[in-house]
Amino acid sequence: MFTIQQIDDLHDRLGNMDTFADYVRALESLGVEAFTSYLTDGHSEFVGRDGYTVKSPAAHEKLSIAETSSRDEFPEHLNLHDQHKTTYLEMSKGLAESGIEKWTVDTNRMTLTFYDKAGTKMQIEAIDKL
Repeated sequence: MFTIQQIDDLHDRLGNMDTFADYVRALESLGVEAFTSYLTDGHSEFVGRDGYTVKSPAAHEKLSIAETSSRDEFPEHLNLHDQHKTTYLEMSKGLAESGIEKWTVDTNRMTLTFYDKAGTKMQIEAIDKL
């Protein structure tokens, strides 16, 4: 099974928006079926076959997630980050303020899904189109 060290190595090489699809494909080749990243502290949970799971440590200070979500606001923060106008932490703060609690990547379907605190799917994106 995969380890956090293997995932960190891939992330160091491919963990940015320009190579995100390659990163997800590389995770799948390790056996990662899905992962969820939590905006509260930036940690991620990686799930493989038979429920095998590993967790990354927190990536940043604790952020508060807005109780109500805004379908209009949060895409603006994604777009700014895609244009390299914000850091990962700045994007995370903006998403949290817009009510996004987490995102999940499905490595088989190659999708990225954003959720609010109520568990509502706010947006689903095809990773190959990012």
